[in-house]
Amino acid sequence: MESEALIHVLMVSYPGQGHINPLLRLAKFLAAKGFFVTFSTAEIVGKLMRTANNISHESVTPVGEGFLKFDFFEEGGMTDGDGDGSKMKTLSDFIAQIEHCGRQYVSRVIKEHAEAHHPISCIINNPFVPWVSDVAAEHGIPSAMLWVQSAAVFTAYYSYFHKLATFPSLVDPYVDVQLPCVVLKYNEIPNFLHPFSPYPALATVILEQFKNLSKLFCVLVDSFEELECDHINYLSKLVHIRPIGPLFKIPTATDTSDIRGDFMKRDDCIEWLNSREAASVVYISFGSVVCPPQEQVTEIAHALLDSKISFLWVLKPPAKEFGIPPYVLPDGFLEETRGKGKVVQWSPQEEVLAHPSVACFVTHCGWNSSMEALTLGVPMLTFPAWGDQVTNAKFLVDVYGVGIKLGYGQTEKKIVSRDVVNKCLLEATEGPKAEELKQKALKWKRAAEAAVAENGSSAMNLDAFVKDIKKRGSVRVKEI
Repeated sequence: MESEALIHVLMVSYPGQGHINPLLRLAKFLAAKGFFVTFSTAEIVGKLMRTANNISHESVTPVGEGFLKFDFFEEGGMTDGDGDGSKMKTLSDFIAQIEHCGRQYVSRVIKEHAEAHHPISCIINNPFVPWVSDVAAEHGIPSAMLWVQSAAVFTAYYSYFHKLATFPSLVDPYVDVQLPCVVLKYNEIPNFLHPFSPYPALATVILEQFKNLSKLFCVLVDSFEELECDHINYLSKLVHIRPIGPLFKIPTATDTSDIRGDFMKRDDCIEWLNSREAASVVYISFGSVVCPPQEQVTEIAHALLDSKISFLWVLKPPAKEFGIPPYVLPDGFLEETRGKGKVVQWSPQEEVLAHPSVACFVTHCGWNSSMEALTLGVPMLTFPAWGDQVTNAKFLVDVYGVGIKLGYGQTEKKIVSRDVVNKCLLEATEGPKAEELKQKALKWKRAAEAAVAENGSSAMNLDAFVKDIKKRGSVRVKEI
C-alpha cells in the first residue's frame, strides 16, 4: 500500500468533543501535507462520532497527499449501569480508566507498527491525557501537545504549577492573581485552580501535563500571535511554543468538511438563516458539555419573547449522566416565536457564525467557540460556566473588546434575569455599543485571516512543525 512509505503520526485525544475537534483539524492538515495520521480516542465517544459524522473505525481515507485513519480504543467499565451512560462513574474514575486502557493501547500500537516496518514517528496529544507523553518517552518517540485553550490560560496553569504567582487558597480564596501580562480576579482564573472548584480531578490531570512539558519537543496552541502576543512572547522564553490557529481556518488541499468530531448530528439551520435579514439573528449555544439550569433556560426564553429579536437557539438535551431532566420551554414559546426564531438540538456552528444574518453570539466561552466567533467577526454575550471559560470571558470583554458580560460562572449559582438578558441582547444588536463591538470583531477577523494566509504567523509555525516531524520521522524510518 502506498501509505506504507509515509511518515506515521499518532494522535490521541481526550474523549471530549471540544478536545477532539481542534486535534482533528490538525490531523486533517497533517494528512493533507503527506503524513499517514492515525486519530485515536475512546470508543465510548467513537460510536457517537461514527453515528453523527462521515467516519468509520479503522478505514483509511485519502486526504490531500496523505491518509487519515480513525482507531478507537476500548475503555471498558465506564459505567456502573447498563452501558448507556446513565450511571457514569465519577470523573476521577473516568479519567483513570481512560489512562489505564489508553496506555495499553498506545504501547500496543507502537509495537505493532514497528514490527510492520511502518513505525510511528511522532505522537500528538491534547490536555487531559498527559500520560500519552509518558508512553511516547518510554518508547523513544518524539511527542508534542496541542493545547486547546488560550495561551493566557496556559500562562495561568504554568504560573500555578511553578508557583510563580499567588493564587486563591482556602486561607485566602479571594486574592487577585498577578500574571506576567494581566491581573485576574479570583473569579477570572481558570476555576479548576480555585479551592472551591467542584472539579478538582480536572486540575490534577491538567497539571500532570505541566509536569510532563520537558518530554515534549513542541507545544502547539490553537491561537495566533496577533491575538495573544504578550502571553506568547512570555511563554516562548519558557517552552517551545507555536501558535497555529485558528485551526478551523487552516486550509487543506481537499474538502474535509464532512470529517468531523461532533457527537450529535447537525440540524439544518442554514436554509432558515438564508431567509433572515443581514445582522438580525442572535445565535445562542452553550457548547457540547455545559447544561444551564432549567431556571436559566426559562429566563432566556422570556427575554427572547420580550425583546422580539430573531434567534437561533441550540438547546442540546442534557446528557443522561448529569441527571438533569429534559428542558421545558415556557407554554406557547415555540408558537409565539415561530416567525422569528428556531430551536435546534445541534448546529453546524462554523457555518452559522460565518452567516451574514448572525448579529451576535450568546456563548459559554469555550475556547473553540470563542476562537470561531472572534475570527469570524461576531460580537458575543459572555455566559461562562467553569474552567477556562471564565478566563476567556474576561479576555473577550476587557481585552479583545468584542463582548458584553452577561453571566458569571455556574459555580456562583447566579441566575441572570430575563430583564438583564433582554437589555444585553438589545445592547449587542443595535446602537453605538453594537457598532463598537462589531468593528473590534472585524479587526480580529482580519488579523486571523492574515495569520493563516501564506507567510502568516500561524501558517509559518505550521510549516516549521511539519518540517520538524519530517526530520524526526526520516530518522526513525532509517532506524527500522
